[in-house]
Amino acid sequence: QVQLVESGGGLVQAGGSLRLSCVASGFTSDYYAIGWFRQAPGKEREGISCIFSDNSNAYYTDSVKGRFTISNDNVKKTVYLQMNSLKPDDTAVYYCTPVRLCLDHSMGAPYDYWGQGTQVTVSS
Repeated sequence: QVQLVESGGGLVQAGGSLRLSCVASGFTSDYYAIGWFRQAPGKEREGISCIFSDNSNAYYTDSVKGRFTISNDNVKKTVYLQMNSLKPDDTAVYYCTPVRLCLDHSMGAPYDYWGQGTQVTVSS
């Protein structure tokens, strides 16, 4: 039932910007949170941001705080991740997935739903 479609990745130069989109459907409840995760080469997958379905309590991990902005468009049913001031360390495959908790200071564990992700490559 749950379908996750990520898009918007690409190749950008350091300092550039990208806007990722996530269309997530098939939830059994109107109350859910969507998180963005990324997996860089040779590194573990990490959660970087999340937002509740009603746009409350956006969370950002320290490495992206101040550079990335998460938002939710309830009309289009799409979660976005605006990524500015990109760094080579941001190079990764980015995934969106529902998470169990999203507070302003904490991001919960993901449910076990994963799509194909979208590749972000930031050149030096």
